[in-house]
This record gives sequence, C-alpha cells and structure tokens, in this order.
Amino acid sequence: MTIRVLLADDQPLMIFGLRMVINDTPDIEVAGAAGNGREAVQLGRALRPDVIVMDIRMPEMDGIEATRILTSEPAPPKVVVLTTFDDDEYVYGALRAGASGFLVKNMALEDILGAIRVVASGDALIAPSVTRRLISEFIGRAGAAAPLVRTIEGITEREREVLALVGRGMSNSEIAKHLVISPATAKTHVARLFSKLQARDRVHLVIAAYEAGLVTSR
Repeated sequence: MTIRVLLADDQPLMIFGLRMVINDTPDIEVAGAAGNGREAVQLGRALRPDVIVMDIRMPEMDGIEATRILTSEPAPPKVVVLTTFDDDEYVYGALRAGASGFLVKNMALEDILGAIRVVASGDALIAPSVTRRLISEFIGRAGAAAPLVRTIEGITEREREVLALVGRGMSNSEIAKHLVISPATAKTHVARLFSKLQARDRVHLVIAAYEAGLVTSR
C-alpha cells in the first residue's frame, strides 16, 4: 500500500529535494506540501496523510505546536520531525508533542525515506545523533556533572539488551535485526520495558538507559 506523505517545511529546496526523491519511490507519494505550521495543520486535516515530514522552525506556527495539534486529533497521522538540529533546542518538545521520529536534515535522503516507512508501520525512530542530544539535554536539565546511576530491577537480560539498543537510537526493526529476532518480538520487549519502567514514551527509555549506564552522552 502506498504511503501518503505531507511535507511541511519553509525551505523550498528541502521540499523540492524530498519531492524529487519520493516521486521516484513506488511505495511513497507526496500528498501535499505546506510552507508553515498553520498550513501543515490545515492540509493535515484536509488530506489525511499517513505521515507528515515536519520541520520545526517555521513561520506562523512552529512544527512542535503543529505536531501537538495534529497528533491529538482522532486517527492522527504519524509525524517525522526534520531539523537542522545543531541550532535547535526542541528535542524534548517535539517528541513530547507526539512525534514518532526525529531526524536531522543532513541525513541521506534514502535514510529519510526509510524513516517514513518505519513510522508508517507503527514503529518509532530517533536518529542516533538525536539520542546523544537527548541525553546531553537531560544532563543539563538535571544539573548533573556526572552520569546519574540507576539500578534497574525486574527486567530480563534480553530486555536490558533491548533497552541499551533503544538508548542508542535504534528502531524496533533495527533492534530485531541486531539481535536476530522477529520485529514482533522486539516490539514486545519494548512494550514490556514501557510497562516495567513506567516510561511514557521512547524518550524516557533513552534516559533510563543512560541512567543505568547502558549508553553515554558521547
């Protein structure tokens, strides 16, 4: 089934590049394009795309607010946030707003297409560089000069392995390949981690992996 995508970015060249690549991709099509957050909300409601590729810094309404509005509606689209990242301070906000993926614009276009497929399938994806930034932001907010030590009990050794891979920014499908297990099994392990660690989202799992010493900010 073809994945219908709405592109939301105030940089015409970014829209043009993504549109060109997607037009050559048989399983993905561009449903529309928006130049600001308010237009993204309007087109998201009108076109009902499967996935929205959302820039963060846009005029009239930023991508975080647009994401928050769209993901709170019935049958919401999946949102992949794209950012220049080095200049952005919105990692937490975008993911808390309901984004399923957080990518950087200097990624290869083929990797962005892969991310669209991942989130369309119901998985979540955080680029490894974003994972490092999440941890760094967490350290800064916590005011910690050294890693916080957290003893994680009640999870299996396999779940600990999965948590470490989530902390490295891997999606469920990437975890499945790394551990040579089925995607369904990987998804089950992640779901159990959500429950056992009382994590609201993947960001909390990344932080838990850091606190347990399974990943570092470097």
